[in-house]
Amino acid sequence: MKRIVALLGDYYHPKDWSKASLNKALTLLETIECKVIHTDEILEELSKKPDAVILFKEDRLNPTDENVETWMTEELAEAIVQYVNQGGGWLAWHSGLASYSIDSSYTKMLRGHFEYHPVEHAQVKYTSLEGKELFGSVTFEILDEHYFVKVDEEHTNVFLKSKSVDGHSIGGWSHDFGEGRVCCLTPAHNEEGLVHEDFIQVLANTIKWVSGT
Repeated sequence: MKRIVALLGDYYHPKDWSKASLNKALTLLETIECKVIHTDEILEELSKKPDAVILFKEDRLNPTDENVETWMTEELAEAIVQYVNQGGGWLAWHSGLASYSIDSSYTKMLRGHFEYHPVEHAQVKYTSLEGKELFGSVTFEILDEHYFVKVDEEHTNVFLKSKSVDGHSIGGWSHDFGEGRVCCLTPAHNEEGLVHEDFIQVLANTIKWVSGT
């Protein structure tokens, strides 16, 4: 059995929604067991060398307050980078890309970051790139928070594109990092999109890849 851990949920992203999505994906992955943890447990869990970590959680703990606090210190970011560099897998999923310092070692490891999303949700069409079907050949459309991201395309492999009335962006990218693997996935925000059948298949495939299954 492969062993993975997941950090899920934040102020804008109900934990129950992402957990339901993850559980659906795990039903397609019988050789993977997952433990959902809190941020104060991550250093201990990294020391146990799980096969992969899933992050669906932004850095801000209290985004609506005047004095915003964050949870990922540079020490923790360095520990994450070391874990992946030594063979771990990392899936930065939706809010796992959001509000982290652009200059942090964590964001540099991802080779991409969230920039903004339009205020209004829109029908977003996600399409896999031809010849990049490692995570499945898919085309699906969901009502979503359309993430616009900046990605170092020369040093990663873009496998999913996104399109809405607001424009075009990148929906997913992946690359090796040292001895480990990194995958970034921008969908989905809404409860319905998170459990969409086609998205669940993509999520399962990315988990399978980062965990080395």
